[in-house]
Amino acid sequence: MSFSASLSGLNANQQKLSVISNNLANINTIAFKSSTVDFSDLVSQSVGGSSANPMQVGLGVTTGSISPNFTQGGISNTGVPTNVAIQGNGFFVVGDTDHRAYTRAGDFSFDANGKLVTADGNAVQGYTATNPATGAIITTGQPADIVIPPGVLRPPTPTTLFGTVSNLNVAALIGDTFTASVQIYDSLGTAHVATMTYKNTGSGAWDYSLSVPGEDVTGGAAGTPKVIGNGTLTFDSAGKLNKVNGAAAADVKITGPTWKDGATATDFYWDLVDANGVGSLTGFQAPSATSSVAQNGAGAGTIAGISINAAGGIVATFGAGKTVTVGQMALANFNNPQGLVKLGANSFGESGSSGISNVGTAGTGGRGSLIGSSLEQSNVDIAQEFTQMILAQRGYQANSKSITVADELMVDTLSLKR
Repeated sequence: MSFSASLSGLNANQQKLSVISNNLANINTIAFKSSTVDFSDLVSQSVGGSSANPMQVGLGVTTGSISPNFTQGGISNTGVPTNVAIQGNGFFVVGDTDHRAYTRAGDFSFDANGKLVTADGNAVQGYTATNPATGAIITTGQPADIVIPPGVLRPPTPTTLFGTVSNLNVAALIGDTFTASVQIYDSLGTAHVATMTYKNTGSGAWDYSLSVPGEDVTGGAAGTPKVIGNGTLTFDSAGKLNKVNGAAAADVKITGPTWKDGATATDFYWDLVDANGVGSLTGFQAPSATSSVAQNGAGAGTIAGISINAAGGIVATFGAGKTVTVGQMALANFNNPQGLVKLGANSFGESGSSGISNVGTAGTGGRGSLIGSSLEQSNVDIAQEFTQMILAQRGYQANSKSITVADELMVDTLSLKR
């Protein structure tokens, strides 16, 4: 029994040394997660006796578990725009729907076809389809390969949403006007200047009129603005927008004009109220002014570069600083990440213990945020590993000594017959 118990101790400590060696070997592996070893005792044998409590002798030790440690690794800036690190929980989704894997290693790059891939060539999964009504990336449904060919002429994106953050002075006199302009794009990528004219009609009441240059539209006259939308705005006693065209404040649909360059007439929306119900227009006692303008269209152009923001959006730069979100990276999390199976090449696979993946976007559903142009480093703690190595070594030596002593006792027992 002494031999078998000590032998189990040798095997268990050898297993622990193997895990420690693997951790140290991967001390510089991108996003590597170290493993920890826990021991548990084997069954115990009852030896009887008159004691009131059970008298048992243990039969050795075994490896109870080898679990990955998913604590955060350090973040290192690389300057490579396609590199990305996860700050917090979550995994990148790579592969395809039939052979899906998960990784924390964000050392990505584009292949010859403009597909975003891992270091070993697996496709990075995400979303690239755009909602034509808002210009936002559609993140519902299953993720697919992210394909963004750099340097390839990108088709123009017609404006489908525009907005301004403006204040209309409550002290304005009846008949006073204020204008704000925003550049919009048609389906051919031609830029047009849309001008919003506000006219005070009473206390907290304004008329609005959206126009484009007459020479830009079919049937228009050069030098004469062509009105493509108009209505009324009403502000409450707190200066907040509460009615648009006589109804509750909401975004306004503008019917697109027939452009003279032959572009398809595209309807677009005036973004007046955000998702939290806050209006972009105010009626405070302050000079009428516009603090910002925004629209989601873009002319044709080649992608000069990309970057990845904290939400996982892939932002492309065109020409003179024009940026458009052209993709969205997907992240997955699990009920039990320790149950994932290591597949090699910094990848993990689902198992019955991990549960199925919950795929979404960064910053939602308990998933972490992303840091672009950076990589997560290995979380191996060299001091901790060396300490555990010493303990495993001493454990191995102690069990070796137990075998030696048991052998000596057996020799002494055999010599009793002499």
